[in-house]
Amino acid sequence: MPELRPFRALRYEADAVGDLAAVVAPPYDVIRPEEHQALLLRHPRNIVRLDLPATEPGDAPEDRYRRAARTLAAWRSDGTFRKDPRPSIYVYEQTYRVPGTDVERMQRGFFARLRLEPFGPGGGVLPHERTLSAPKEDRYLLLRATGVNTSPVIGLYDEPGGRAPELLARLATGTPDIDVSDPDGVRHRLWVVPAGNDQDPAGSAVAELIRLGSAGPITIADGHHRYETALRYRDERRMTRSEEQDPAFDYILMLHLDSREALTVLPTHRVVRDLGGVAERLLADASGLFEVVPVGREEVVAAFAEAPLAPGGRGRFGLWTRTGGALLTARPGAFAALLPEGSDALRGLDVSLLQVTVGQLLGIDPGAIAAGRIAYTKSAVEAVNLVDLGTDGADAAFLLEPTPVTSIEAVARAGEVMPQKSTYFYPKALSGLLVNPLEW
Repeated sequence: MPELRPFRALRYEADAVGDLAAVVAPPYDVIRPEEHQALLLRHPRNIVRLDLPATEPGDAPEDRYRRAARTLAAWRSDGTFRKDPRPSIYVYEQTYRVPGTDVERMQRGFFARLRLEPFGPGGGVLPHERTLSAPKEDRYLLLRATGVNTSPVIGLYDEPGGRAPELLARLATGTPDIDVSDPDGVRHRLWVVPAGNDQDPAGSAVAELIRLGSAGPITIADGHHRYETALRYRDERRMTRSEEQDPAFDYILMLHLDSREALTVLPTHRVVRDLGGVAERLLADASGLFEVVPVGREEVVAAFAEAPLAPGGRGRFGLWTRTGGALLTARPGAFAALLPEGSDALRGLDVSLLQVTVGQLLGIDPGAIAAGRIAYTKSAVEAVNLVDLGTDGADAAFLLEPTPVTSIEAVARAGEVMPQKSTYFYPKALSGLLVNPLEW
């Protein structure tokens, strides 16, 4: 079973930096180059200087990581960061509007350390996606240089009794220690809750949350590269500090979310490039795999405008080409012999059905996908517009519904991984709310 621990976070000192909203940032892997530059200019102590250090003219390959380490040391010395005096968990609340809709949602979780363990059968920590070597190397060099987790892994625990939401609601009262809103209108609030005193109601709630979060396997929702990097770092540190008992580098920063709550997973639509004459036959060819209902541009966009609210997993897609569009519903019998071996959970994913579709109808294999034949967007309108304009060779758009959280957990528990771009959990946890130093 997984092991969770309270910890003493490094947090920005408000008196030193002023407006906390100016020093936090989205996670490093969703920051576009122009946004990165804006964050650097927003405040001289913005967290991107640690989490996504910029390359400067004349830099050697690893200079930016060493510069991040020097910046961290300076910020710890000059009072930019302070370390909380007692081990704590950090209750985190995000209030947001589901993109593309008028629906308001709120989710709560808590930050705590998680003891690292390798992936494998019967393990307490389960992945659901493959990782790439370049992002892992980037995160490893940063971790090795700084010795801190600057952004969290996101983990899903399954608590069927409904007790965890009650405890989190009880702790998320009073004035929060952090209260900021991001440019997308998401409100982020955080409460520091010290652990260790079971006689105190808050301390007792912390102990119970830790127990509930540790009761079963945790599925990684976001941050696979960070997790695998931390395993590599842990193993290397163990070689040089083998006598140290329960070292802090055996743990990683994780935001723990209850998978039974109303979590939002956004669909990732596919835009296929350079199809030539195949695009003109696509609507007709699709009838072998799908029930096809021809529709116009506005109808196909409207059908997927609120896709984040759809249940997903229904084999339902939108298709748009410059010769017309359609709503597609998969014929299970037509796919049965074409899907790769695996669990019913994996074979039943919409993204698995679509992977077969682009291979069978378009002749696009995984190598062609890796080479850039498919582009991705969260916006149905943008996907259709790219096709209409033929931007970068865009010839067809496949619109999807989201992958259900239950399917994500089922695939992970079967020891399998999903195709790339299967999930996008929203909203993202801000970087800079807290930092996990690999020390006690």
